[in-house]
Amino acid sequence: MKNRSRLDIHAEITNKLIKAIDANPGEPVMPWRKSGKPLWLPANALTGNRYNGINIVSLWVAAETAGYAEPLWATYRQWQQLDAQVRRGERASPVVFYKRYDTDPDPDDPEDDGKRRVARASWVFNCAQVEGYTPPPQPEPLGPIQRIFDADRFFAAVGARIVHGGQEAYYRPSTDTIHMPDENLFTGTTTMTRSEAYFAVLAHEHIHYTGHESRLDRNLAKRFGKAEVAAEELVAEVGAAILCAELGITQDVRADHAQYLAHWLQLLKDDPKAIFAAAARAAEAVNYLHVLQHPGPRTHPAAMAAGRAAPGEAAMPVSGALP
Repeated sequence: MKNRSRLDIHAEITNKLIKAIDANPGEPVMPWRKSGKPLWLPANALTGNRYNGINIVSLWVAAETAGYAEPLWATYRQWQQLDAQVRRGERASPVVFYKRYDTDPDPDDPEDDGKRRVARASWVFNCAQVEGYTPPPQPEPLGPIQRIFDADRFFAAVGARIVHGGQEAYYRPSTDTIHMPDENLFTGTTTMTRSEAYFAVLAHEHIHYTGHESRLDRNLAKRFGKAEVAAEELVAEVGAAILCAELGITQDVRADHAQYLAHWLQLLKDDPKAIFAAAARAAEAVNYLHVLQHPGPRTHPAAMAAGRAAPGEAAMPVSGALP
């Protein structure tokens, strides 16, 4: 693929992402499931709702301390509704919920809508503390994903060390390794197949990989300050969207990319040009990965740096805007 055509794809994908974000794409969805460990996100056994906020931490600690193998909790009465009985002598774990009510708005505060909430304590028991209840069976492994040949070949040529296992996807600079969940945990989403989800996540982590000091040495702190982490996530997801289009992982910009980008853009809402700056760095990262397909003198970091855009300039045409 010629460099000019790649730049055109970069601009097209970025502009589509911006339109998708403007259309309010909703919340991001994790495309793989957690395996059955004590530190699963805790959920209510009766309602199926997940606990949130400080309750997650509180119930994690309780599960870890007592060695509970399942993340299912409920109040004494809720267990009775499930025809189960808390065993005598078992100690409950505290959770907090908020009761909402309306009152007269503060006349001196134009943003006060009169809505209030007050914290209330509740006490829950783990399913290991009750009799007469059988936890639902763990889901069967989904097995290997369907391979996408061009994507497999592309990432193999990059040569990054990829470690499969665990429940998280991330790039670790200290060991220069990409960490991916096991393939059989990938479920996909309503807009991505399992294979698309796996390779989209792998693409995202490879963009992070390019930022290592031995490669592009991407330092976003100068441009974004304290929002450096959010900016790096924008770079990684724009880059992933570009790679998905180039490698045939997905046929078009997907809602999943826009959802993820919109989530991080909330941290950069005072910077209207953040998406364009991220797109420039993403294009640079994608081009670097393409160079790695043909090892040689051009893959040296100094040679790659010579082709970068100067700080504050776009490395690709995006609606005529500069970061």
